[in-house]
Amino acid sequence: MKKFLIAALAGTVAGAILTTQFAAPLIAQEQARNANVYEQLDMFGDIFERVRAQYVEEVDSQKLIEAAINGMLTSLDPHSSYMPPDDFTDMRVQTKGEFGGLGIEVTQEQGFIKVVSPIDGTPADEAGIEAGDFITHVDGESVQGLTLDQAVDKMRGPVGSEILITVVREGVEEPFDLSIIRDTIKLTAVKSRTVGNTVVLRLTTFNEQTFPGLEEGLKKEVEALGGIENVNGFVIDLRNNPGGLLTQAIKVSDAFLEKGEIVSTRGREAKDSERFNAEAGDLAQGKPIVVLVNGGSASASEIVTGALQDHHRAIVVGTKTFGKGSVQTVIPLRGDGAMRLTTARYYTPSGRSIQALGVMPDIVVNQPRKDPEAKPEDDKAAKQTSEADLRGILSNDSMTDDERKLLEEERARTEEAAKLRDEDYQLAYAVDILRGLSAVSPKP
Repeated sequence: MKKFLIAALAGTVAGAILTTQFAAPLIAQEQARNANVYEQLDMFGDIFERVRAQYVEEVDSQKLIEAAINGMLTSLDPHSSYMPPDDFTDMRVQTKGEFGGLGIEVTQEQGFIKVVSPIDGTPADEAGIEAGDFITHVDGESVQGLTLDQAVDKMRGPVGSEILITVVREGVEEPFDLSIIRDTIKLTAVKSRTVGNTVVLRLTTFNEQTFPGLEEGLKKEVEALGGIENVNGFVIDLRNNPGGLLTQAIKVSDAFLEKGEIVSTRGREAKDSERFNAEAGDLAQGKPIVVLVNGGSASASEIVTGALQDHHRAIVVGTKTFGKGSVQTVIPLRGDGAMRLTTARYYTPSGRSIQALGVMPDIVVNQPRKDPEAKPEDDKAAKQTSEADLRGILSNDSMTDDERKLLEEERARTEEAAKLRDEDYQLAYAVDILRGLSAVSPKP
């Protein structure tokens, strides 16, 4: 025992000597780094004072400091930035569902403003703005060289005023101008309807209204169909949904999962990591689900899509999503402003990060672009006659009146689905999947 203790002590002493030998250079390096940082901060102070004293025109010191802070943050990634008091107030209002503007979610890429997605029913949406469009000019002035916040400020203005934006779109040879009238944007987070026996839940954003709106819309449509037994499935439409509150994305995912991980976030330090799990209870009661996505589906939309896809709870249909796999924390600052800082990446239940990759659909379905100059062609199939159109036909006496009524209802639903293909091909595809699954599923 004595020998063991002595050996251990000797090892401890030797370790202390080695630690001291290695620690000294490391401490010196850290001190040198700190000294360098302080020198650079002193240089910043010198430049600030020189600009205030010698710039050709008098400058606003507060704006100068805010610009320096914003420059530091925007150099990190496209989603970190400084928000002056007015912008911070606007952001808090937006999460409640009403604000002024054009109705587009934007980011910055290659020096230009890139549209993440237009918001349903807003001036930008009605003017024809599409996800993936690049905005190069605002009212004839180039946005190249401006920060994202500066470009957004140029697009803001009084409700009812006109703005002219120049757009570059993939597949279109020349840039083109769009005139948009600014308006108050009132977000309806969830819109619900039925197509045949399918409940369609359109989520436009993830704000404080989203989960309550989803719950209410789903309940209303199920009741309208006479109960869950008459529902063949649900479509969750997340196309052009730019995201929003992480808490709402978790609630929406949990609404359709009985158990398991929904999403995890991993920060710089292991202690900053979080994992969010589903609790028992499925609003869809096990009915099949199709999630619709496209290149305008970002952030919170991708969390929901990834969670339902990884748990094999939904079939994902559409095109690859935007690929924003980072989490931003809004930190209030002195002076009523705030800092939006990227603090973590999020991961789907299977452990995949979608940052810059997006979520790939299980079934890729492109949405055909409508040609405004195309003339509607004669529908030959619609003009074809059938046995029922002939004079003096034999009647079908094998069906009761109730059976005939059911047949007519089924025919009406089929015609409705056919009409939907012309209006929204991707949604019609999703509805067809659920009708097909319903046809081959055993009846209770």
